[in-house]
Amino acid sequence: MLTVTPIPAFSDNYIWALHDARAAVLVDPGDAAPCMEFLQAHSLALVAILVTHHHGDHVGGVCELAARYRPAVHAPARERIRCATDGVGGGDTVVIDALGLQFEVIDTPGHTLGHVAYYGGGRLFCGDTLFACGCGRLFEGTPEIMTESLNKLAQLPDDTLIFCAHEYTISNIRFAKTVDGANPALLEREMRDQAARRRGLPTLPATLALEKATNPFLRCGEPALIQAVESRLKRPPRDAVEVFATLRQAKDVF
Repeated sequence: MLTVTPIPAFSDNYIWALHDARAAVLVDPGDAAPCMEFLQAHSLALVAILVTHHHGDHVGGVCELAARYRPAVHAPARERIRCATDGVGGGDTVVIDALGLQFEVIDTPGHTLGHVAYYGGGRLFCGDTLFACGCGRLFEGTPEIMTESLNKLAQLPDDTLIFCAHEYTISNIRFAKTVDGANPALLEREMRDQAARRRGLPTLPATLALEKATNPFLRCGEPALIQAVESRLKRPPRDAVEVFATLRQAKDVF
């Protein structure tokens, strides 16, 4: 039976391990040491690595793991990823026979220009594009580009499980309340996720349905978010992209 386990790394990263009793796939292994400890503790063979983008906290352990285990390394073709064996982009399919897995690759630029996500088996591994109740900073892309990427992800089935790469949820909820504080789904989520963190549990995965109900960056057409942006701009926003851009700028300094 396939299991998905978060391997904590650095201060708030999750390296996702998809595994059965024999083999494993790692997503965005920014640090090799905790990955090796996990693989050794569970007697797992590393058969593949999935990379979403080039930032060091996502790729820092790739070459060390590749040298030791010789897995296939699937990484965005539009970015320079050391030790990649397979460059992928939107519309490609990644097949991992050892675990019976198949992923659709989705181009999700915005955080970086070559960022990709992997969708399969009802699971989305989206790196730093979509966070629980948030989204990634625009280090390389524009609001227009990121809005398009988020819209792509919002078209996936509502029961899709979102596996992002950071435990940012509580901070993201605090910001969301400043622009959507009357949202009962958001307030309920805050209580549930705070309780999980108090128990030392991750807030992930979350369903796409929950994100669409609570994540301000997926709700840029909702009246409450439009009103919140209008109050900041002192005029009506031109469109959903300007709503997104205003929210993202506000979150950057929150």
